[in-house]
Amino acid sequence: MHYNGAVNTVPARNRSLADAASLLDGLATAIMRVDSGLDLLYANASASDLFELPQSAVGRPLVDSVAAFAPLIPLLSSQVAAGEIRTYRELELAVGGRTVTLDCIASPLPPAELILELYPLDRHLLISREDALTQRYQAGRALLLQLAHEIRNPLGGVRGAAQLLEAELEDPSLRDYTRIILREVDRLGGLVETLLGPLTPPRCSPFNIHEPAEHVLNMLETERVSSLRLIRDYDPSLPELFLDRDLLVQALLNLVRNAREAMRDTGTIRIRTRIERQYTIQGRRHPLAIRLDVEDEGPGVPPELGERLFLPLVSGRPGGTGLGLAIAQDLVQRQGGLIEWQSRPGRTVFSVLLPLGSSP
Repeated sequence: MHYNGAVNTVPARNRSLADAASLLDGLATAIMRVDSGLDLLYANASASDLFELPQSAVGRPLVDSVAAFAPLIPLLSSQVAAGEIRTYRELELAVGGRTVTLDCIASPLPPAELILELYPLDRHLLISREDALTQRYQAGRALLLQLAHEIRNPLGGVRGAAQLLEAELEDPSLRDYTRIILREVDRLGGLVETLLGPLTPPRCSPFNIHEPAEHVLNMLETERVSSLRLIRDYDPSLPELFLDRDLLVQALLNLVRNAREAMRDTGTIRIRTRIERQYTIQGRRHPLAIRLDVEDEGPGVPPELGERLFLPLVSGRPGGTGLGLAIAQDLVQRQGGLIEWQSRPGRTVFSVLLPLGSSP
């Protein structure tokens, strides 16, 4: 009986460990475990994503995998010896070309280990900004849609009247005026249709995010602008999406064109794809999401435009229509996603976030 009980204990213990690992991987909080020498013993999925850790990072010194931890190493070493719980506030760590601001709670784990709980502050601030931005965008878009409908109705009457008038005029010089009327009415009609956006529901099909990204970059490469450099930084392990490919192509095309115009055809555009875990998009938390970054080296977003960036008819360039980013945001939001942005002079990133595992 004792023998049989021992046999049954091992699978139960393995299941318990597997359940614990699964639970930790499902957390949005980044968790890391280090030994007395500050070698990394464990990192959950959120920590691996946050610091872009390779599988080989486990068993190696923490600072080798995340060099930004270097200033914290002496404090963590003394903490292991003291056996104290400490909180490190608003740490700014450079990770993969970006700066992450986070709080770190380090707790001792007998006999001589530490558990690090890492809470990115940027994400909480970003969620608050997204909520406010989404509300303003939706309110502004509702007003524009109503205005567009009000404009479109009389435009048809103006066009019809101009055509009847042109048919009655015998003097060719006078017909030039009616042609101007028709041309301007058609231009305004095109603008109204752009504001209204696609009128049909998304036509979803499975595809890999890199296919529309490559399509957009190939279009750019055919223009042969020698001073413009395109860099692909893809995660080849990303699963397929089930969305409307054409809508996504248009959104990416608008973002890439915006990056190109910001740099005036001189500099580097980088397209980066990554997986995100436990990510909040449009107020909903998703276990998995795909992030596609369009990064440029332009002068950055003017501070005065930051809160209005995705509103229609808002542009930071002379002669700009202010529709490119607004349309891109609308196309992505129609599919359950969201576009975020970060900007400083020399580095601006627009990130397309798309949830996995469900159709819009």
